Amino acid sequence: MNLPPRVTDRAFARLAEIADLTGQQKSLRVAVEGGGCSGFQYDIKLDDPAADDLVLEKDGQRVLVDQVSLPFLSNAVIDFTEELIGARFVIENPNAASSCGCGTSFSI
Repeated sequence: MNLPPRVTDRAFARLAEIADLTGQQKSLRVAVEGGGCSGFQYDIKLDDPAADDLVLEKDGQRVLVDQVSLPFLSNAVIDFTEELIGARFVIENPNAASSCGCGTSFSI
């Protein structure tokens, strides 16, 4: 069954921190594009919502997914992690058959 992606509380909390730091209320856009070392890659950036975006919202923070990317992110989890290599938004995607070491590229 295709379910929309889920956003963790940590990811929403980090978005709130970014809004506080920048003084701007931007949404987090998560998109899938062709390319990368495994065939597809994630494009994660701050953006404004478009008319046909799926909007995932909590406590005034929003994560956006466009209609083209949505099937690739079915049942995925959008999270925020702080590791030795740095702090970043990450995607745990059950649709990805394989992914590369950097975690931003995957294949289906």
